[in-house]
Amino acid sequence: MLLIDDDKFLVDMYAMKFTQNGFNVQATLSAADGLKVLHDGFAADAILFDLIMPGGDGFSFLEALKSEALVPQAVKIALTNEMNDAEKAKALQLGADRYIVKATMIPSEVVNTVSEEMAKRRKA
Repeated sequence: MLLIDDDKFLVDMYAMKFTQNGFNVQATLSAADGLKVLHDGFAADAILFDLIMPGGDGFSFLEALKSEALVPQAVKIALTNEMNDAEKAKALQLGADRYIVKATMIPSEVVNTVSEEMAKRRKA
């Protein structure tokens, strides 16, 4: 599981929640650092990422994953504060499997949603 968000508090909180639920977590504070972790060989089975971050947003991150064919098997979930239908459509079109608005789910629900998406991917 790779977590990417420029909010250190949120990254730490989600990393703790996912670790408590048996996930091997790598957490980064930028899309560039997330890409570096993947280039260095981390085999993420799920990626949870923010869309709005300085120095490279979630959209450019998705584009890099696609163009470099990085972790094609990974479930990709945007976790954002953006409640914008156009941004949701863009994220999904670029390869996100789900789009979660942070304010609509508590952390344990986010963990459950990621687990559900991973289970769907394994069945497909």
